[in-house]
Amino acid sequence: MSLEPIGIFTLAVGLYCLFSGYQTSVIVFVTLSVLGAAAAILIGSSNIQPAHLFLAFLAITTLSFRKQSAVAFNALRFPQAGFWLACLLVYGAVTGFFAPRLLARMTDIIPLGASEYPSTGGAVPLGPVSSNFTQAIYLTADLLTFLLIIAIGSTKAGFRAITIGIISFTFANAAFAVLDLLTYGTGAQDLFLFIRNAQYTFHDDDMVAGVKRIVGSWPEASAFAGMSLAPVGFMGTMWLCGRDSKWTGPLFILSVILLIRSTSSTGLFALPLCFLLLYVTAVLRSGGRSGTWGSSSVVLFAPPLIVLVALVISLDETLYRQIYNYVDLLLLSKSTSSSAAERGSWNLHGFQNFLDSFGLGVGLGTARTSSFVFALLSNVGVPGTVFFLLFAFSAFRKLHGPPRSYVSDVQLSARNGSLCLLVGALVAGPTVDLGLLFFVLAGLASAQPETEELHSPSPRVISAS
Repeated sequence: MSLEPIGIFTLAVGLYCLFSGYQTSVIVFVTLSVLGAAAAILIGSSNIQPAHLFLAFLAITTLSFRKQSAVAFNALRFPQAGFWLACLLVYGAVTGFFAPRLLARMTDIIPLGASEYPSTGGAVPLGPVSSNFTQAIYLTADLLTFLLIIAIGSTKAGFRAITIGIISFTFANAAFAVLDLLTYGTGAQDLFLFIRNAQYTFHDDDMVAGVKRIVGSWPEASAFAGMSLAPVGFMGTMWLCGRDSKWTGPLFILSVILLIRSTSSTGLFALPLCFLLLYVTAVLRSGGRSGTWGSSSVVLFAPPLIVLVALVISLDETLYRQIYNYVDLLLLSKSTSSSAAERGSWNLHGFQNFLDSFGLGVGLGTARTSSFVFALLSNVGVPGTVFFLLFAFSAFRKLHGPPRSYVSDVQLSARNGSLCLLVGALVAGPTVDLGLLFFVLAGLASAQPETEELHSPSPRVISAS
């Protein structure tokens, strides 16, 4: 085991936050979750990321208050969302231990853990892997994160702090992306080594058509693009609702530009679906006397603007050919590439694992896939999939606070951010673990803060008259 420099920094910030309270702690925690390529502590081939290490400090600062502790434990009661997530964790952990042993060699898997199996370039017989344990730890951290965010979000100050934390995450994610391009262009990539020290396979120097792929603080471009979908959904909705517009509007635009520039097929495929979700939100948010300037503008001008852009592209043969070649390279031809064929075989193996395990799954963390749906079915089967669906329904079905208040607008933004993340995971999610940020957003969407309106700039509204 080794404590890395980024781990020493995390411990130092954690000790400071013990004296600063849970509001400061949650802002730091959400921001640290951007360091997806960093390892605070290395244990053999396993990594403890900075946010996971800092989670212990967040738990101490939050659960030391009796009121927040009661809220967190209450979120575990039936039929709350936390209860269903806990059921998924327990079922996944149990199957992760027993299924690879009881069903050993009954099917072939694409192993997620690599410590027991050398690189084979393909499937191996079903058996225990190291990630049975690590994925259970990650899902435990997800559950704890969800409960802590609900507890913190039960207060006005905490609810606001979580929102600031997500804005801070978005800013850091964009900043690391810009620095990634700058350091590559100047030959100073070594400056990023302190946050690229995890035991992962890195693709930070990959090129597409002579263009450097953006990875930012993540191991590869697809991971950067997948996580950037959350800021697109959250910041875009906040801007449409007229909340913190001086930050959310520019960060939304910057996140979209960087996501497109990342050249990730995952992000480019998911982005139109996220835009559709934002447009539906704008339509619903623009009605009545409290419709905001942003949502009304999008509803009015987005369709003719799309038509105008399409006409300009179609009339300019050179521009059309350049855009078509770019889309063909990253999306249309991607389905025939060796990478797509490999990922497709992962999903086929995952579905076969689901069938061969009689619908019960081969165990949490056992099999790698290339879609969250197949990850659920292959690893935790029908029971685990049902538990996740019940969790998602319970977490996102209701917005708290008066309609079009700050609370309901932020929770709508959190729900849209979660859905955008989920869209990316459906395209290329390899595991059941959706990451800490997803459960931060889900917890924020589920929180029930005090009923008084939180302090926030009032949205610019369009009068119906």
